[in-house]
Amino acid sequence: MNYFAVIMTIHGNISLQTLNTFGIDVSARWYGRFADAGELEELSGMKPGARMLVLGGGSNILFTGNFDGLVLKNDVKGITQLHEDEEFVYVRAGAGENWHRFVMYCIERNWAGLENLALIPGNVGASPIQNIGAYGVEIDDVFWDLEAWDLADKKLVTFTRGDCEFGYRESVFKKRYPNRFVILNVTYQLRKHPRFHTGYGAIEDELQRMGVQELSIKAIAEAVIRIRSAKLPDPAQIGNAGSFFKNPLVTAEKFQQLRREFAGIVGYENNEGMVKLAAGWLIEHCGPSDAVSWKGYRKGDAGCHEKQALVLVNHGKASGAAIFELSSSILKSVEDKFGVVLEREVNII
Repeated sequence: MNYFAVIMTIHGNISLQTLNTFGIDVSARWYGRFADAGELEELSGMKPGARMLVLGGGSNILFTGNFDGLVLKNDVKGITQLHEDEEFVYVRAGAGENWHRFVMYCIERNWAGLENLALIPGNVGASPIQNIGAYGVEIDDVFWDLEAWDLADKKLVTFTRGDCEFGYRESVFKKRYPNRFVILNVTYQLRKHPRFHTGYGAIEDELQRMGVQELSIKAIAEAVIRIRSAKLPDPAQIGNAGSFFKNPLVTAEKFQQLRREFAGIVGYENNEGMVKLAAGWLIEHCGPSDAVSWKGYRKGDAGCHEKQALVLVNHGKASGAAIFELSSSILKSVEDKFGVVLEREVNII
């Protein structure tokens, strides 16, 4: 590695506007990129004592101001088929690989399990941190292991599925070890013979509209892409980070109480006897004092998407602080009306 070149890459105020999908115009005091553990180790030690942030696809983050520290961009790439058995194929992907492109790479090879997760923004490295999920499938269902760099002990560590302590949009990396481990690659256990998941959301209706006669993982992925494209904004067109809030879990008793008062409320029972409420429905059915619904609401350049209330957007020059303030107002109105506390899914920096 050229030491002088690395020093140059981390010096100076660098704009992060194109490195976060909200398009928030902030800068980092120092910035660098790494493609392997060796580069990460060297770069992370060059500003001792400085606050540090590792960026992936920038799709699950809201900057509320300039970052007075070192930002390192994860550029670990590569997709490798490690081995296979009669039922599964084990595929390793670099943390810096684009998630949707990786999903489509697997679908082209008929490796099943990721099709319901098509078009989720971000990179591979974020998938286990968030335990990303959509349409009845989560990373927990297909995860095998990952390799991560321990910033504290300066060594490579392998995490198995049990080590990750996956929960709903949760993992050990968020709960117990925030900012300690940098994920370098993730291995997925994908099926040679698919088990289709079409009962969640509008997948079955979309498959019918597509005229699908024979179900396949490719058809499911296409249905998911169409559904997401119809209701979720493209970050290349309008700044956003996808779903801003988690779908809250309530007891079955609480759900019955809410359903008696709000007949159209949407909820899905899980295996633990809890009910997952549709946060988008809750947000859409309450609003600020000057509007009936948050859906489509706009204050300055900070707003709520016109087709999906769960998505907050930057119409152009909104600050992260303005979007955060809007999210706080939404949280309060949902709690006031429904007695349900929403939680932000997006990381606030």
